[in-house]
Amino acid sequence: MDRLNDILEVFERHDALLEGHFLLSSGLHSDRFLQCALVLQYPAISEELIHLLEMQTYHLEFCTVVSPAIGGIRFGYEYARQLRKRSLFTERHEGEMTMRRGFTLRKGEPVVIAEDVVTTGKSTKECIKAVEDAGGKVVGVVSLVDRSNGKAEFGVPYYPLLRIDVHSYEPDECPLCKKGLELVKPGSRTVKV
Repeated sequence: MDRLNDILEVFERHDALLEGHFLLSSGLHSDRFLQCALVLQYPAISEELIHLLEMQTYHLEFCTVVSPAIGGIRFGYEYARQLRKRSLFTERHEGEMTMRRGFTLRKGEPVVIAEDVVTTGKSTKECIKAVEDAGGKVVGVVSLVDRSNGKAEFGVPYYPLLRIDVHSYEPDECPLCKKGLELVKPGSRTVKV
């Protein structure tokens, strides 16, 4: 697979690279949206894409993969499966990202955070905090897509499979709103508008 072009072609072929006017989980507006779930619904494609990411991160020493619900769960599970690691996820409870369902981490347990798409990094940072609160130590972050335009920082090495520049706008500065284009909320997190 020729990284950028082939990976984008996979997203386009599965109608997972959407164009329009989107409300992102961050609260920002965007003209493009990558719906990883439409690609990850095919195990063979998931396996191939995540294998490419595995080749970038084989040197990391960790025991567990933790993903923020809901978008990161399928991706994190497949990444953990290929590397033969344990897979957990965090979820929101009363507005805060937490470890639930009896999931626990040993003190200092090395963890990689796996997120499908990073825009502002908010969910990823909340997941990191939940892991640290549970006693784990985050040694890296992986994602299928980094659409932060290089702005996402986590204080640990970050390995996205695909970096793509996508325009994001504050709602009051959004040119798509000014054009009157319908705003669509395709993600999983409830956003206050």
